[in-house]
Amino acid sequence: MAVPKKKTSSSKRDQRKATWKRKANLQAQRALSIGKSILTGRAEGFIYPQADAEDEEES
Repeated sequence: MAVPKKKTSSSKRDQRKATWKRKANLQAQRALSIGKSILTGRAEGFIYPQADAEDEEES
């Protein structure tokens, strides 16, 4: 017969939420940092496609 599991304490639940939010915040900071470095032209650790000079002249 099925038995219900024990209730998770509020502190354990809050700890899990805090960890999840901390990871999301860290990823957002990294994405913003990469975006800023691309805009300034100093991106070294991130590869992205660039339009060639010939392509820009034809458009």
